[in-house]
Amino acid sequence: MTKQCLSSLNDIAVDEAREQALATCAKALAHPARIRLLRILTVSDSCLGSDLVEQLGLAQSTVSEHLRILREAGFIHAEVQHPRTCFSLNTEAVAQFRTLLDYL
Repeated sequence: MTKQCLSSLNDIAVDEAREQALATCAKALAHPARIRLLRILTVSDSCLGSDLVEQLGLAQSTVSEHLRILREAGFIHAEVQHPRTCFSLNTEAVAQFRTLLDYL
């Protein structure tokens, strides 16, 4: 079975805002450690940063950078409980990302 190419690229609907949102999310997820962090937070209501460092087996500064990227992308929440920080999954952001994937 031969696929037909589009006769015109004008036939593709463009939603630049959705494309930008999807690209931003994809960039935030573009590292295996960040995927693992999300998986950990999916099965836990919340985790202390020190526990996440232990689970990943990476340097604290490296895990902090991955958490910062996920937090800025909206995938996780961070609640400061001095001197610790407790992280949790933003389930609404994950659901929104799944919806964005349907755009493809």
